[in-house]
Amino acid sequence: MRRKITIPLTIVLLIVLDQLVKWAIVSNIKIGEVKGFIPSIMSLTYLQNTGAAFSILENQQWLFTIITLLVIGGAIWYLIKNIKGSFWLISGLTLIIAGGLGNFIDRLRQGFVVDMFQFDFINFAVFNVADTYLTFGVLIMLLVIIKEETNGSES
Repeated sequence: MRRKITIPLTIVLLIVLDQLVKWAIVSNIKIGEVKGFIPSIMSLTYLQNTGAAFSILENQQWLFTIITLLVIGGAIWYLIKNIKGSFWLISGLTLIIAGGLGNFIDRLRQGFVVDMFQFDFINFAVFNVADTYLTFGVLIMLLVIIKEETNGSES
């Protein structure tokens, strides 16, 4: 019973954190402006991303809406089905749902996703908090699947 309350609350808190960071960036940095954050490691910049990761498929909002609804719907269904699953399974799904919804809110509200984190030591896409949730959520899920496959093949 406790998980049924904690998981949705965690998802909401993660989304609130994502939206607060995006609000702070939009309120304090002009679009395209770069500000130092962690010297030689990371800068902050305000970009409006109308595409997916690395700005691919720009201005394809209907496609992103359909994909997002399918992925989040599937993750919620799998989470409900496996509510008593391992900590790692629940964590991965929670991060995927929160990240997907965080960026989905931006797309619905503004037609673009606010990105802000830019690595200074490598040429990499500018990203946001929700992207971080999605990345770590998918990595955790991959590790869970690999572990399950490894344990299953030992039986």
